[in-house]
Amino acid sequence: MGQNIVNELEYKDKNDILDIINQYNKDKNNLITILQEVQKILGFLPHNAIYFLSEELKMSPAEIYGVATFYTQFKFEEIGKYLIVCCDGTACHVKGSPLILNFIENYLGIKPGETSNNKIYTLESVACLGCCAISPVCIINGDTYGDLTTNKIKRILNKLEKEIKD
Repeated sequence: MGQNIVNELEYKDKNDILDIINQYNKDKNNLITILQEVQKILGFLPHNAIYFLSEELKMSPAEIYGVATFYTQFKFEEIGKYLIVCCDGTACHVKGSPLILNFIENYLGIKPGETSNNKIYTLESVACLGCCAISPVCIINGDTYGDLTTNKIKRILNKLEKEIKD
């Protein structure tokens, strides 16, 4: 079964992944870094890439999944152009993150863990982003937005929509 999945991986992607693996000397101790690099070029970690890594690193797919699923940074499905990560840690929650998240859900029509049909937005909710001093917080494609209100997040989402149209 694994070989059939690997065969679905495009030739260019296989070569890019091999370059990454070789850059780290096929050392499975560098698995997290290798996964980060693979995700950077593919946008997520598709099953066929996991199986390819498994063959090349002489590890079982389960071992790789065991590491990758431990970290929220790794995605197993294609994400939208804009990844919106909302914090729901204690400080954010007390300061209104449920309202912010609810507003975003209604505005975009998706729930945490989902990607919009047009592949523009992916929404996630996490336990803590470590930005308690500026709570409530969302991170959009690596940019941190703090002290959020529903009006502020609406302006941010409107700006993103304007960027999409331009």
